[in-house]
Amino acid sequence: MRSIWAINSGAAACVDPHGASTCLKNVHEEETLPTIVIHHSVDDTKHWLASPKRKEFFGPLGVTNIRTFTNPQNPTEVALTMDVPNLDALLAALQTPEAAAAMKHDGVHPDSIIMFVES
Repeated sequence: MRSIWAINSGAAACVDPHGASTCLKNVHEEETLPTIVIHHSVDDTKHWLASPKRKEFFGPLGVTNIRTFTNPQNPTEVALTMDVPNLDALLAALQTPEAAAAMKHDGVHPDSIIMFVES
């Protein structure tokens, strides 16, 4: 699993009379982002791969490490992996008109979407 380091919101107020290294140990906490796999079908694989919509849609949600995959035996079957900081926010965002528009632009078949969450 990959990990990222996040600074608590109170980090700026941290003052340690014994030295910064002790303070930093208290300020930093390790968070692991779950990896999500999304499999679906598309109209045009080349268009889907080249589209900027994926980053435009997922970027504001804090999604990172987006990787694309294609099925060599059936190129219109594709998949994504991504690290997601807030699964509830992602699931809610996928229900919005913006998500529907992004999927339409990319030629995604919404009825074919299957999502897997790292366990």
